[in-house]
Amino acid sequence: MKKTLTHLPEEKRRDLRQLVEIIREEIRTCEMIILYGSYARGTYVDYDQRIEYGIPTYFMSDYDILIVTENGLGVHENWLYHRVKKRFFQNKNWRFHTNPEFINVGIRELNRQLGRGQYFYTDIKREGVMLWNSGRYKLARRRNLKMEEIRKYAQEYFDAKFSDANEFLHLAADSYNRRNYKMASFNLHQAAENLLRVVTLVYTLYSYKDHKLEELIGCCKMHTLEVCVVFPRDTPEEERLFGLLEAAYIQARYNKDFVVTQEDIDALVPRIERLRDIVEKVCRERLESYGAGKKADA
Repeated sequence: MKKTLTHLPEEKRRDLRQLVEIIREEIRTCEMIILYGSYARGTYVDYDQRIEYGIPTYFMSDYDILIVTENGLGVHENWLYHRVKKRFFQNKNWRFHTNPEFINVGIRELNRQLGRGQYFYTDIKREGVMLWNSGRYKLARRRNLKMEEIRKYAQEYFDAKFSDANEFLHLAADSYNRRNYKMASFNLHQAAENLLRVVTLVYTLYSYKDHKLEELIGCCKMHTLEVCVVFPRDTPEEERLFGLLEAAYIQARYNKDFVVTQEDIDALVPRIERLRDIVEKVCRERLESYGAGKKADA
């Protein structure tokens, strides 16, 4: 694992020093802070604006940060991330400033996963940058996964999650036919969530815990930008539809005043079907690539 950030410009290093300081203050059980992903590799995109399928989009790589604690953060995890982000974005233009994204793992679980060759964590150990280390624990040796193991695990994840996503699409159609549009929106959210999880599972053998589509889309961007075109938010109506789909995970089940119309579902279904087709395409391409070598470079 690397220990320096000399490959990054000073403003990025300054951001990461600030994040380390805030994380250590807010998460007192922190043992290690590790930068991974595009900023660790030096392949990040600072700002990229383009036209995709006639839709203007922009993309910025995130600061992907693994926070290793003595034990997992549990129910306080998202609340602590919110506090860190709130402090980090003070006096910054958050819309155009690099966004930090966090994941957490307990040190014992991390070492267990390294010992069994779990691809996501072994990749972090190989390419990551140690931003801070308490020195109280050591990372286990990482076992290289054979390519056939990676392909086997990725195929199993794809088969399971892609099937789940299609099942939720069928359930949404059934709810729609019974004019239960609110429950149809929940099932469409679940279809989208499972599809987005397929991408990270096939690419990294790791699934993020978040149910928020916004966060899951951000995780997928590290591997493919094609998913970004599915939910454009360039108009108030596009923003409203995405917000409705995002809210459906909770609101459709627990809020009797949550309103979803037939027109809403008619607009959302083609988006989810397009996401399904894109996910199937990029994941099958990735699975085919695993057959090109004999052993993973992990």
